[in-house]
Amino acid sequence: MSEPQHYRLRDFVAQLAALLDQQPDEAVILERGSELLRPLLQHDDWLDDAFAQPHPQHYQQYLLYADAQQRFSVVSFVWGPGQQTPVHDHRVWGLIGMLRGAEVSQGFRLDNGGLVADGAPVRLEPGHIDAVSPRVGDIHRVSNAFDDRVSLSIHVYGANIGAVSRAVYGEDGSEKPFISGYSSRYLPNIWDLSHG
Repeated sequence: MSEPQHYRLRDFVAQLAALLDQQPDEAVILERGSELLRPLLQHDDWLDDAFAQPHPQHYQQYLLYADAQQRFSVVSFVWGPGQQTPVHDHRVWGLIGMLRGAEVSQGFRLDNGGLVADGAPVRLEPGHIDAVSPRVGDIHRVSNAFDDRVSLSIHVYGANIGAVSRAVYGEDGSEKPFISGYSSRYLPNIWDLSHG
């Protein structure tokens, strides 16, 4: 296999950092950030295989890049067949872009009686992008749309998401705090310019 085309991820993180340097409001970040993410999703030649490996029991969240000021992070989510998250939130803005396979996101909201579905499930196919945040809707459950193959999505969050204190939700709306961490101990070396 040829060397991963790391310049695609390098270009994306540089462009997103430049956007955040302008200190735009969240609506601009989600709109312009989606435009910047779209070209990354149109090519499936830049992600190292090590950050695309499923786990037999649960999804994987691999850190691909973390901004030095923790303004944003980029992760790959790898979904084994039939895997899903619990209902959870993020507490920061996020963009979810589909690279391989497909995933389904069901939004939820808190109601007096607990947790209720909010709208129809959203199916993401390769190239599709969805957004989350406390402003636009932040509680959801995500699952691999396939029971027989791996799916992979690229997520961009407005913080070092593996270090953010968030919550998973029970049906009664109860919150259980968690910090997700990451599935990987190492980052891809996107800065080696000898390979592209």
